[in-house]
Amino acid sequence: MALNEEQAMARLGLLPWDYGVRNLVRRPLRSALTLAALTVVVLLVFVVVGFIRGLETSLAVSGEPNVVLVYSVNAETNIENSSIPATIPGLLTASLDGIAEQYGVGYVSPELFLGTRIDVGDTGGGLGLVRGVSLAAPLVRRKVQLVEGHWPGPDEIMVGRLAASKLGANPARLAIGESLAFEGRAWRISGRFAAGGSSFESEIWAPLAALQQALKRQDLSLVAISLDDAAATGEVELFCKERVDLELQAIGEGAYYELLQKHYGPMRWLAWFIVWLVSGAGIFAGLNMMYGAVAGRVREIATLQAIGYRRRAVLAGLVQEAAILSAAASILAGFIALAAINGTAIRFTMGAFTLRVDGMAIVIGCGVGLMLGVLGAIPPAIKALRLPVAQSLKAI
Repeated sequence: MALNEEQAMARLGLLPWDYGVRNLVRRPLRSALTLAALTVVVLLVFVVVGFIRGLETSLAVSGEPNVVLVYSVNAETNIENSSIPATIPGLLTASLDGIAEQYGVGYVSPELFLGTRIDVGDTGGGLGLVRGVSLAAPLVRRKVQLVEGHWPGPDEIMVGRLAASKLGANPARLAIGESLAFEGRAWRISGRFAAGGSSFESEIWAPLAALQQALKRQDLSLVAISLDDAAATGEVELFCKERVDLELQAIGEGAYYELLQKHYGPMRWLAWFIVWLVSGAGIFAGLNMMYGAVAGRVREIATLQAIGYRRRAVLAGLVQEAAILSAAASILAGFIALAAINGTAIRFTMGAFTLRVDGMAIVIGCGVGLMLGVLGAIPPAIKALRLPVAQSLKAI
């Protein structure tokens, strides 16, 4: 005859599986409070990991492998500080082979990029990122897609999906037909665009000529070139090195955003350190809760030992209860994170990006949650099991 579950557990010297489940139900208030505390801790882990993943993803998807950025050698990695002559796009087109083209039009995008104060009306304003572009920009910036409205004309702009988050403004103030003011001029919003989660989504795009006129400058910040083959990047870099008089530098767009990732490396390490701090605080909180839970069950633990269950069986039962609670808290926190945190836009120095609760974040958050429950249950359980059975049976 096949052994049922309870007989099998008894042969192994372990408590029945449903014993721990019934114990959680017998103490609904304590179980609910412990579940809530664990959920809050795991949710904090999801927030921090979502921040890290969102930042990394935004930078990773911003670069195109076949796009090269040409800008001033004096700007280092700060393109907004770059200034190059307006004649550079024509010079590059005439001097370089391998530039992608269609119907005789080269994929060369002259751009003016700056950070400036933007007035959004009654809600105030903030520091925004403005990019002056020509009609060639969509040929090079292939991820940018106009999702509403039309391409901006004179005194018009189009705004990225996250531009309102970058400005800290109500999204309704950046609707089509509304106006923003910067650089002494009012600009009407003609369209909205998305860019696949890249950093462009936090920018405001204006016609290059109109922006140059507003700024009273004729120079450019950079030239973005789309190549037929990513290997041709070396040719562009060689041209910039040979023409020392132009004071230019060239870098692949993917490599440029990799440099930015390294620049924000200390911040990412700080965020991971916060994850460990939150996890450590959660473990100590779990220890505190489990000490309180075990302290009220000293007689129960002693009774289980008196009727023949070994200490390891009782310890496994207590860890089982904690594991069930922590698993439930991890699942609950995961659902909350996916519903309320994933996709939430936040401002940042580089613009804005969305928190990302992806597969890695789920694994880390749930792993931390299970760790909190298991590690938090073991020390107080061992302490209770070390007490003499006779003394424990007399405990109040």
